[in-house]
Amino acid sequence: MTQAEPPVPSTRPYLIRALYEWCSDNGYSPYIAVHVDASVQVPMEFVRNGEIVLNVSMEATKDLRLDNEYITFKARFGGVSREIVVPITHVIAIYARENGQGMAFPAPTPSQPPAAAEPAPPSSLRAVTPDDPTPPEPGGDGPGRPGGRPQLKRVK
Repeated sequence: MTQAEPPVPSTRPYLIRALYEWCSDNGYSPYIAVHVDASVQVPMEFVRNGEIVLNVSMEATKDLRLDNEYITFKARFGGVSREIVVPITHVIAIYARENGQGMAFPAPTPSQPPAAAEPAPPSSLRAVTPDDPTPPEPGGDGPGRPGGRPQLKRVK
């Protein structure tokens, strides 16, 4: 009888921490896009299409922890301090707000059987790479929407 191999740890938390550090070191604001379900603790009034985008810069957060299982911090929403808890598996992207550079991850698999699960809403995220052929929209100073706000597109 052979022993089963231990599961390989996920690279996702390490990549998130690396991109967070890259953003911070280069003066960018790190943002995370999060798939929201019952396991995520965020202000639900800001959730759109099952997702929320959070500014996780040092200036926007208090007591930020990026560990292997969860991202936790306190942040103010509408002037009210809120405790945020995001399972690492629910982070679907981390990127620099200023230029859109970052990384997208697969959405978590539903814990329910597929027949009982609701279909996921389409995402408005798109991955932005340095060789992205999509030009910035007129009036913007970067990729994505006018006004320079970057936009990610999920590519499967």
